Amino acid sequence: MYQAPARVAIQGFQGSFHEVAARQYFGVAPVLSFCATFGEVVAQVADGRAEAALMAMENSLAGSILPNYLLLERNDLTITGEVYLPIHQHLLVLPGTTLADIKAVHSHPMALRQCGDYLSQYPTWQLVETEDTGLSAQRLAESRAPGVAVVAGAQAAEAFGLEILAPAINDDPNNYTRFLVLARAAEAVPVAQPDKASLYFYTSHAPGMLARVLTLVASHGLNLSKLQSCPRPSQPWHYGFHTDVEFDAPAQLAALLAELPTVTEELRVLGAYQRGSMDFGQEAGNNAEALSLRA
Repeated sequence: MYQAPARVAIQGFQGSFHEVAARQYFGVAPVLSFCATFGEVVAQVADGRAEAALMAMENSLAGSILPNYLLLERNDLTITGEVYLPIHQHLLVLPGTTLADIKAVHSHPMALRQCGDYLSQYPTWQLVETEDTGLSAQRLAESRAPGVAVVAGAQAAEAFGLEILAPAINDDPNNYTRFLVLARAAEAVPVAQPDKASLYFYTSHAPGMLARVLTLVASHGLNLSKLQSCPRPSQPWHYGFHTDVEFDAPAQLAALLAELPTVTEELRVLGAYQRGSMDFGQEAGNNAEALSLRA
């Protein structure tokens, strides 16, 4: 029987999309440990302060968060699940603020990138990068700074008493972020009936080696849903690869893993888990009910 962890580390603060995703996956039981950085999220799981973590890995508009792949490489963690969360970014302001009043917009750099088309219509606005969408909203509510707006979700507006001046300003209505659920490798419970796995590997620096890996994946009938190259420290222009593969039966993954060592120099299984659902019908901006269930 599934037992929710007592404490879950997330990057971000009250009103953030990490909070919404964590409640969507874990429910109301765990205490959320808010962290300013992804490094702190991983450290809390690695040293036992948190039993699990939820960490954003990529956004459908802004792309992959490359430093987080390096965190997976360097720490002994296991991926036990994933969450796809629809992201609807809004322009939030203090009550009574108009578009003409705005001089600066604060938010996490990924959020600002997701709203590039809208923000480019106002070239005089100063774009200020911050640690977190929810924290930006909280700071505006506390400081009452004139001429400042923030990009964040509806859950942040509700939490801090801000107004949505311009709704859904993200460039694509099908904007979503993928989060990974992490646990310490030594304590991770194997997932029943996994249908997706995340692997890290590198090959010899020779022509055709990556193609041989991809051919093996295809020959065993697995779907390659992600391939991300990452630089290898101290080896300029050499790359390791993070890949996600989807399969119908665990035996397919086992057969692939039995052959991959013949075409790779290092191979790690970062986790085998059940793939997340991408339901674009539910607006993340309307996830206030999830937040009202805070532990």
